[in-house]
Amino acid sequence: MSSDRMYPDVLLLIDGAWTKAASGRSLPVVNPASGETVGTVAHAERADLDRALEAAEKGFRTWRKISAYDRSKLMRRAADLLRERVDAVARLMTLEQGKPLAEAKGETLAGADVIDWFAEEARRAYGRVVPARAAGIYQLVLKEPVGPVAAFTPWNFPINQVVRKLSAALAAGCSIIVKAPEETPASPAELLRCFVDAGIPAGVVNLVYGVPAEISEYLIPHPVIRKISFTGSTVVGKQLAAIAGAHMKRVTMELGGHAPAIVFDDADLDTATKILSTNKLRNAGQVCISPTRVLVQERVYDAFVEQFTARIKAAKVGDGLDAGTTMGPLANPRRITAMETFIGDAVQHGATVRTGGNRIGNKGNFFEPTVLTDVPKDARIMNEEPFGPVAVVSRFGSFEEVVTEANRLPFGLASYAYTRSARTANAIAAAVEAGMMSINHHGLALPEVPFGGVKDSGYGSEGGLEAIEAYLNTKFVSQAGL
Repeated sequence: MSSDRMYPDVLLLIDGAWTKAASGRSLPVVNPASGETVGTVAHAERADLDRALEAAEKGFRTWRKISAYDRSKLMRRAADLLRERVDAVARLMTLEQGKPLAEAKGETLAGADVIDWFAEEARRAYGRVVPARAAGIYQLVLKEPVGPVAAFTPWNFPINQVVRKLSAALAAGCSIIVKAPEETPASPAELLRCFVDAGIPAGVVNLVYGVPAEISEYLIPHPVIRKISFTGSTVVGKQLAAIAGAHMKRVTMELGGHAPAIVFDDADLDTATKILSTNKLRNAGQVCISPTRVLVQERVYDAFVEQFTARIKAAKVGDGLDAGTTMGPLANPRRITAMETFIGDAVQHGATVRTGGNRIGNKGNFFEPTVLTDVPKDARIMNEEPFGPVAVVSRFGSFEEVVTEANRLPFGLASYAYTRSARTANAIAAAVEAGMMSINHHGLALPEVPFGGVKDSGYGSEGGLEAIEAYLNTKFVSQAGL
C-alpha cells in the first residue's frame, strides 16, 4: 500500500487513554473502493464498557463543575485543531467510507463549525427568574447537565453524526461515551483526538467500537447513563427507544426518511434539476435527508425527467481519492445487494429504468447512478428508504394529490419543494408532515438550525438552540428570605 493511503489500527478511548480492547480482539476495516482490508479497529466487550462507564461517571463529576466559559474555550480549541488536521482526517474518511475527498473535507470542516456553534451555546444555556406572588420570594429556573450520555452513530457521516451529539453533550456539561461505527472508525477517532489534545479532562469523552446490539443493550439500561442519542434506522431506533423507555432515559432519535421533493409546474427546472441531482448523489445517496421520491407536476414532467436524467448520467463514479470523482462507492456490499433488490422489484412492478441500474465492475462497491420512472406505489422503493443512488420520479396533477403522496408514508424527516409562487411555497410548507422543509434550495443541516424529524423519523433536534435542551435538566428553586 502506498504511503499516502496509510490507515491506522484504531483504538478505544477510555479515561483519556488510547487503548486496545481488554481481550485484544479487533475487527477489520475495509476500503469500499477496493474491497481490501486497510486496518483494524479495537473490539470492545463488557470489561471495556465497564471501564468506559466508570470513566464517564468520573468525567461528569469533573466537567459539570467547569464553567461554561471555560468549557467553551476548550471546545473552540478542539474545533481549531480539527480544521488544522482537515486534510489528514478527510483522507482517512474517504479510505474507510468511500465518499469523494472534497465531500470528506467539507464534512470535516462542517464538524468544526458545529463545535464552534455549541461552544457558544454553552455560554447561553440560560435559566430565568419567575416573578413571585409575594414579597421576599425568589423563583429561579436553573439548567443543569442531565449526566453521562451514550451516543450511537452510523457510518454514512462518520464525523457529522458524532460531532453533533458530542458537542451538545459537552456544551451542556455532560460526559459522553460514543459508540462509533466499526466500518468507519478512524475519522471519528481523529475527531475525539482533537478534544483530547485540546485539554478536555480524562473521562469526559470516551470512544468504543464493537457489536452494536451488545453495546447498546448494555449501555442504555446502565444506571450511569442518563441520556441516549441515536442516529440510524427506524427499526433499530424503535428497539433502542423501548429499552430506554423501560428505564426512563431521555432519548433523541434521528431515524430514517423517504424525502419527497416536489417540483411544481412553475418551478425553475434548471435550478431544480441541478440541486436535486447533486443532492441525490451526495455520499452516493447514503443520506437520511436525500431527496428520494421526486414528485413532478404533469405539465413539466417530461422536461424535468430529461434534464434530471442527463445530470444523473453525467456523474463521474470512482475512487473518492481520484481527481474528478463526483460519486464514490457504496459503503459496503450490503448496499449493492439492496440497490439490486429495489430496482429488480420496481422493474417487476412495471418501472422504467431511465439510466443506471447496475453494479459497476466486480472490484469495490460501485453502482451506477439510477433514475426510475413509472414506479407504482406498491413497489418496495416507494415505501422503504433506498439509502443509495437511486431516484424515483413520479408525476402528479393537483396540489392535493401531491400532499397526499408526500404524507403517505410513516416517515417525516426532510422534504423539498420548488416553485416560483410564494403562495404555493407557504401552502406546501404547512401541508407536508416533516420535521424539515427546504424550498428552492437545500438549506438543511446547518449548525444553527433545527435538525430532526416527526412520525417514524424520530424526535428531538440535533441542531439549533433546541439541540442542547435534551442534555439539560430544568430545576426550579423557590427561596424565601429568612
